[in-house]
Amino acid sequence: MSDNLEETTRIYTGPAMIAQGLRARLNDLGIEPIVKDDHQSGITSGFAVGVPGQVRMFIRKDELATAQETIEEFLREIEE
Repeated sequence: MSDNLEETTRIYTGPAMIAQGLRARLNDLGIEPIVKDDHQSGITSGFAVGVPGQVRMFIRKDELATAQETIEEFLREIEE
């Protein structure tokens, strides 16, 4: 899967634990989101950036129409 941001769209930014729930819902649709954790990546690289526990989640733009309703429903359920 391409990691090119021109081909993806950000669908969520927030706590990693909530992102895991959204990821599971998207997986049920056959969609595998890209999850970026800048803080954890920075630690691995030897410097800390980003907010601990916060991630950004992306999906391919061509998957957005399929995922939109599920994303909105999930965010309503968690009152986000």
